[in-house]
Amino acid sequence: MNGQFSFAVAAAIMFATGLGIPMLAALNGGLGRNLGSPAGASVVMFGMALALSLLVLAVITATKGTPDWGRLRGAPVVDYFGALFMVAYVLAVTTFAPRIGVGNAVFFVLLGQLVAAAAIDHFGWFGAVRFAMNARRLAGIAVMAAGVWLAKRAA
Repeated sequence: MNGQFSFAVAAAIMFATGLGIPMLAALNGGLGRNLGSPAGASVVMFGMALALSLLVLAVITATKGTPDWGRLRGAPVVDYFGALFMVAYVLAVTTFAPRIGVGNAVFFVLLGQLVAAAAIDHFGWFGAVRFAMNARRLAGIAVMAAGVWLAKRAA
């Protein structure tokens, strides 16, 4: 991992990030209710996210130098589609988490993430490191799907 982080540090950061996803759903859902507009809440959230990202960029630029913005011209168009998926995610959780429950919303998001991650890893899409699909991975997705079904059924 570029020698900067150990796998354990990266895993801990990703775990902490995962803890934030249900919080994002609950908080932005509440903001959407208060505004009477999930789209309005998403605009507020993305505006704040832009401001915070610019602050982080300023700190990193001060310590490591300016990014090579000229390289954006050579980036494949598909690399920009991440923004579309992020907007779709935020609008969906902001709209539906308050209606079906944060737990249910996040369980379904997690199931979708597992299926997509397994496919991306298996085929090496988008330049990802390839990890072949195997029976254990398929069983894990099936167990997760069963868990989603049980969680939804209990609601």
